[in-house]
Amino acid sequence: MGKSKDKHPVTNAIRALKQAGVAFALLPYKYEERGGTRHSAAELGVDEHRMIKTLIMENESGEPMIVLMHGDREVSTKQLARHLGTKSVRPCEPAVANKHSGYFVGGTSPLGTRRKMPVLAEASIFELDEVYLNAGHRGLMLRLDPQDLHKALEIALVHVATIP
Repeated sequence: MGKSKDKHPVTNAIRALKQAGVAFALLPYKYEERGGTRHSAAELGVDEHRMIKTLIMENESGEPMIVLMHGDREVSTKQLARHLGTKSVRPCEPAVANKHSGYFVGGTSPLGTRRKMPVLAEASIFELDEVYLNAGHRGLMLRLDPQDLHKALEIALVHVATIP
């Protein structure tokens, strides 16, 4: 899995995958503040479409949720709100997102979050043979089969992607 247990932190995300019996690879990269998926994709030499963003969002009542989206796409909050039957959906402020997830923005993983939240994922993610997502630490990615995410997470599929 990882190159050396001494070199990488063992995050709650990694623990969750191990507990679910999911195969994955750990890929360290040089983290860059505000670099986003474009930077991490370039660092790892992979298509940004395979980089999966973990977004902590909330509805108008402040109820949080996790949204998984391709790195080269954005979430249509109007479509997501319509899908959920709620008035609005917006990204959480970074400090609030950190509190809900237990991770720092830039290293947020949908796995092993502090607070259990509904997970919504763009359906086309599951058409890919492998994806990359944060391992719960800035500068550390997981590579895995997206089908295996279902073993570790309860996921609702949505169609809310827009091209920026």
